[in-house]
Amino acid sequence: MRPLLGLSNAIDLLNQKLGDICNFLILASCIVSAANAMIRYAFGYSSNAWLELQWYMFAIVVMFGASYTFKRNEHVRVEILYLMLSERGQLWLDLIGTLFFLIPGCLLLAYLSWPFFYQAYAVGELSSNAGGLVRWPIKFIIPAGLVLLALQGVSEVIKRVAALQGYVVIDAKYERPTQ
Repeated sequence: MRPLLGLSNAIDLLNQKLGDICNFLILASCIVSAANAMIRYAFGYSSNAWLELQWYMFAIVVMFGASYTFKRNEHVRVEILYLMLSERGQLWLDLIGTLFFLIPGCLLLAYLSWPFFYQAYAVGELSSNAGGLVRWPIKFIIPAGLVLLALQGVSEVIKRVAALQGYVVIDAKYERPTQ
């Protein structure tokens, strides 16, 4: 179990680092947005590249932030049943849901989105907007983000199995958000 927990820690570290990048990208997106608006109104100059850069940063945050959010146990879940279960029952539900739904779903979607990226890469797809950016790098983010989410799923499965066997104690408590 120790090598698997080491793998889990490596996956967690990767997604933590990507989450830190996503946190920076939120700030960068706000700065680009504000600068773009100020330049447009102050100097009458606008560029589609800056607008598309904001979209690209947002796409990266969404696709890479999903695995980071899952790592932090802050993802969306159906809590009607979940909160009625014991801690061990919650671990089992997390394990089954991740193993049979999340990982296969992410891998299937990554597989299906790969041709979408590859076609754009093969033809060197550019934005149809004047001054727009190259499209294939952002299209790569789709399968990459899904694979990272599946990898985080593998990490969570390892941690849940280790917790069920008594090797580790994990803080997998879900607290209902205050509304």
